[in-house]
Amino acid sequence: MKTKKKKNSSKNGSAHVVSESVKTYLAENIFKLVSFVIMFIIMSMLSFFRIATTNTILSFNMRNYEVGQISDITIIATKTLPSDYDNPVSVEKGEKVVRKGFPITEEGYAKMKKMSESRAYIDYRAFANSVLYLILWSALYFFLFGKVSLNKVCELKEIITIDIFLSITFAVTIFGMKTVWFANPYSINILLPSVFFTFLVAILFGQMDAVFFAVLESFVVLGASGYILVPFLYTLCISFAAARIVRRIEHRIDLVFASAVQGLLCAAFLLVFRIIFLNTFNTLNGWMFSLLGVAFAGFISGILCLGFITPLEYILNSASVFRLMDLSDTHNPIMQNMMINAGGTYNHSLMVAQLAEAACNRIGANSLLARVGGYYHDIGKIDNPEYFTENQSGQNIHDELNPSLSVSVIRNHVKKGVEKAAELRLPHQVVAIISEHHGNQVLKGFYVKAKEADPSVKPEDYSYTGNPPTSRESGVVMLADTVEAACRSLDNPSASRIEKFIQELISSKINENQLQNCPLTFQDLALIKESFVQILTSFYHSRVKYPDQKDPETGKIVDAVLGDKTLEKARNEGDDNGK
Repeated sequence: MKTKKKKNSSKNGSAHVVSESVKTYLAENIFKLVSFVIMFIIMSMLSFFRIATTNTILSFNMRNYEVGQISDITIIATKTLPSDYDNPVSVEKGEKVVRKGFPITEEGYAKMKKMSESRAYIDYRAFANSVLYLILWSALYFFLFGKVSLNKVCELKEIITIDIFLSITFAVTIFGMKTVWFANPYSINILLPSVFFTFLVAILFGQMDAVFFAVLESFVVLGASGYILVPFLYTLCISFAAARIVRRIEHRIDLVFASAVQGLLCAAFLLVFRIIFLNTFNTLNGWMFSLLGVAFAGFISGILCLGFITPLEYILNSASVFRLMDLSDTHNPIMQNMMINAGGTYNHSLMVAQLAEAACNRIGANSLLARVGGYYHDIGKIDNPEYFTENQSGQNIHDELNPSLSVSVIRNHVKKGVEKAAELRLPHQVVAIISEHHGNQVLKGFYVKAKEADPSVKPEDYSYTGNPPTSRESGVVMLADTVEAACRSLDNPSASRIEKFIQELISSKINENQLQNCPLTFQDLALIKESFVQILTSFYHSRVKYPDQKDPETGKIVDAVLGDKTLEKARNEGDDNGK
């Protein structure tokens, strides 16, 4: 009895965990699910329209049958249809129109044609097949745009945008196939907005998002075209190409050249598929129309993208390459304000941006995002620049303040930075870097000073209140910020001392669990360290002293030998300077 009770309690506990997980998922993703359900309903309605206006019987198209052909199915009429002017034959309910294994007679073919063209005779089996296809496609949708596949959580605005793009593609394909000019499996590709939407997704949300979108979009075209293979393969290939072409563009003019290349690829893919499937166009005009049409469509997609990208960037507030390039202009008002009122912070930010950009280039992360994050990570210092050592000349204001007050002022610059970023409508990826670049680490210098006066103080009271970095770019900016600040306190910065010092700084971040939430590997950290050492060694390179060089204040000859600080002392100074 006890064993049964334990099993029942275990089952109840598992059911409770599953129930709570489902509730949590629904609560966190309710609006995303609503967006998807709306898209699914729209696609289902469009599928019903396609089936209702297509000559099908029991999911078999009339184009596959002709008089005298041996029937592979038995078709039984489910409704009575009287004769009319267009179809002067009648169909009785329960009548076997054609029999499996027997030739299709002219009368049987005429009755099949009448059934397929009748609006009262909708093929619900074909519609059910279409809905089943959409359900299977939905599973692929949730898999590709889930956290595991994308290695990130898609925002609601991205999901809504993608749902709109997929719905439009589905509708264009269905309505296009109903027209005379674009009913051909080759000419329909002229109307497909695949390249245009893939360009937009790649620029607004990233290349991996565009690749997954291309897969979903191609299967949307497959279902909307009645499972014709050519439009599916064509959409898949040109969408992959579009996602790859815009991967490295940095300026808007680059998109014009990318559009030209895309137009040529569209024509090439269509020609290849014509050769592979041994299809011939009815006329030379039809062949030229399809070939030139897809080439023009591929080119014009990029040009239209230039017009749509700016308003979409503003509406979605995305970290697109063009938006980041605009933000990387150091002549904008916020950076000019920093340069005038917090010159030390400005120079520090420029150096952090350079370090972060170079390191991200080495590990394959988003170097442009890291550069912009480096520029803006300390904008919260602009209001009170005198509290941060890089802006001080002479006496340190914190020598006269209580450690708790100093900590409150210093860590408040993160909160101020996030507030300013919200006012400037910076992309959330940049805001995340601002809020995470100190994580929740302890300000060691102030904590040690406070502990000497009061041994009961807690580390949490002298720690930053943010979260550790959650992205590779954010982690790199944290390391660049720490390394740049600390190395300024290092005397006699030779290459070996800098390398050893940087390794100790990175190790301290690992030991303090500041990098546990970002996907940086040990290999990445090794490459980041090499990049930092290379740049800082060049920056702090030694110079030959001039003979009899004098100190401008004392008039005495400067000693050629500099006093060394210990690495521990330099590290503590780097932690306490408010960086």
